Amino acid sequence: MWAAPGKNAATVDAFFKALGPQRAALLKTVTIDMSGAYIDAVTRGAPQAQIVFDRFHVQRMAQDAVDQVRRDQVRILGGTDEAKVLKKTRWALLKNPWNMNDLEVDRLAKLQRANRPLYRAYLLKESLAAIFDRRQVNVARQKLLEWISWAGRSRLAPFKKLAATVRGHLEGILAFIATGLSNGIVEGLNGKIRTITRRAYGFHSAQSLISFIFLCCSGLVLHPVFKTPDLHPLHG
Repeated sequence: MWAAPGKNAATVDAFFKALGPQRAALLKTVTIDMSGAYIDAVTRGAPQAQIVFDRFHVQRMAQDAVDQVRRDQVRILGGTDEAKVLKKTRWALLKNPWNMNDLEVDRLAKLQRANRPLYRAYLLKESLAAIFDRRQVNVARQKLLEWISWAGRSRLAPFKKLAATVRGHLEGILAFIATGLSNGIVEGLNGKIRTITRRAYGFHSAQSLISFIFLCCSGLVLHPVFKTPDLHPLHG
């Protein structure tokens, strides 16, 4: 629908300028990540719209917190026997339980016994993800507040920081429970755009890339017309 170089507040402001105040006033919800610049730009451009924070962005923050705890534990334990248990656990810690193979399940079971801080981080990540599957906003609110309290008392610095972030953006996170809206479709489109960007290697301007994106993603189907060459009789 619209594209421009840049990914800061000025770019979002330019979008709302192109959209115009009448159409911007029709917006009811806007799904974004927790970027302060984006929040400010959306608030300026469509103050009546409800801001919904993308669940996958919040869950990614929890995954990053788990990975940070893992790295911290590797550093603290050094070359000890306890550190060996942490080897090859990164992807198991980040996966959904139903996507794990038997080896990854076994590694997490050993981790539960050998490194309680890291296993606690894993449980915090999974508990937060489960809250997003709730359908009742009031129940989800209570569960989120309980999760914030647990994370704040976890003695895990990355999760204490995440708990403060979740508390500060609570209403926008709960708006996902109420609306079910996320950035999923847009993220899928972004994946396609990244492929197009690789195909556009050698373009000399952002505008050329944007035109290529519109051509590939707009649903436009081109049917080239091939002109039949004139046939001239042979003269002997």
